[in-house]
Amino acid sequence: MLKAFRKHTLILTAVAALAACSDDDVKPDLRADVDYSTLDETAGYASQFTDQSGASTVDFTEGNYRLKMFQALNYHSSSSVTAKTTIDANVLKSLYANSGNPFYDISTSSVSVTGATLNGSGLQLRNITASSLSATEAEAVRTKIEGDFTAIATASLSVNQTASSGVAGKLGNYLVDAKGIEQAQIIQKSLIGALQLDYISNVLLNKGLEADNYSVVSEKNYSQLEHNWDEAYGLLTLNDVYLKGSTDATRATVEFALGSYIWEYNKAAYAKIYPAFLKGRAAIVNNDRAELQTQATFIRTEMENAIARAALGYLDKWKTGSDDPARAHAMGEGLGFVYSLRFATLHGADAAFSDNLLNGLVGSANGFWDLDATKINTASDAIKVKFGL
Repeated sequence: MLKAFRKHTLILTAVAALAACSDDDVKPDLRADVDYSTLDETAGYASQFTDQSGASTVDFTEGNYRLKMFQALNYHSSSSVTAKTTIDANVLKSLYANSGNPFYDISTSSVSVTGATLNGSGLQLRNITASSLSATEAEAVRTKIEGDFTAIATASLSVNQTASSGVAGKLGNYLVDAKGIEQAQIIQKSLIGALQLDYISNVLLNKGLEADNYSVVSEKNYSQLEHNWDEAYGLLTLNDVYLKGSTDATRATVEFALGSYIWEYNKAAYAKIYPAFLKGRAAIVNNDRAELQTQATFIRTEMENAIARAALGYLDKWKTGSDDPARAHAMGEGLGFVYSLRFATLHGADAAFSDNLLNGLVGSANGFWDLDATKINTASDAIKVKFGL
C-alpha cells in the first residue's frame, strides 16, 4: 500500500514538474496574429505591420541608408567618367567604408542623397560585403572590390584617349582599361552580388531568420527578427511598395541595382517579390516558421535567377552588339554579373564556378579584345546548366 502511494506521489510530482517546465518554455507572441488574406499588395509595407498602439514596427533606416550609399558610390564613379575627369581611388575607398565624411549631397531624377546624413549614420558598405563568408574569404572580396577602385582610377588617367587593344581610354561613351574592361560596370554589378544578394539572401534571409522574435530590441518597437526582414527589404528598394504599378513593358518605380534587374531579367517572378515580403513579414508576426521559410526561399531563389539571367543577357548582347563600344559595355555588365554568381548559394554556385567563367572569358592577355563566340557560348552554357535555365 505504502509502495503504491509513493509511486503515485512520484508520478504526480513528475507531471507537475513537466507542466511547470512547459509553462516556462511557452513565450507569448509579441503581436496579435495577422490574417494573411488581409495583406494588401498595393498598399505600403510599413503601414501594414503595427504594434498595439497602432505605431509601425517597421524601420527601413539601415537598409535604405546603405542602398543610398551604394547609389552615391556608383554616382561618383560613373559621373566622373562622364565629366572626363580622373578618379581618385582613395575617395571611392572612403565612400565604401564611410570614412572621413566622404558623402556629399546628390539630387538627380534617380538619386537623392544627403551627405551629412550618411556620413553620420555609423553605417558602411564594406563591413557587410560578402559577410556570409569566412572572415578571410570576405576580406578577399572586399580587397578585390577596392582593387577595382584602383583599376578605374588608373583607366581614368586615359579618359581623353581612344581605347584600343592594350590601350586604356574611351570607347564611345565608356571608359575601359587596357584589356577593354569597363571597370565602372564591374564595380556596380559585382556589388549587386557581393553586397545586396549576399547580405539580403545569405545573411538576413538565412541566418538572420534565427533571431529572437519574442522580445523587442532595446528602445525600439520591433523584434530582431522583424528588423532583419525589414532591413532586407530596405536594402532592395527605397519604395514602400516595390515595383508598384509595373508591367512587363514598363517599370513604374525608380529602382536601383538588384531591385531594377529583378524586374528586367526575371519577368516570371518580379511581381511576386513584394507579396512574398509581405507574407513573410506576416509570418514573423504569427511566428509561423514554415511560412516564413517558404517566402524567404522564394525571394532568395528568384533574386539568384535574376542575376543569372542578367549574366546571360549581357553575354548575349556581346554577340548582338553592333560595334566595339556596345560590345565592351555589354561585357562590363556581363562580367560583373558573372562575378556575382558566386553568391548564388541556393543554386550551388561558388567562387570557383564564377572564377572559371571569368578566366574563360577574359583571362587572356588582351581580355575583351580576345573574346569570340566560342568563349561566350561556353560561359553561357555553364550558367544555363548550373541554374537550370
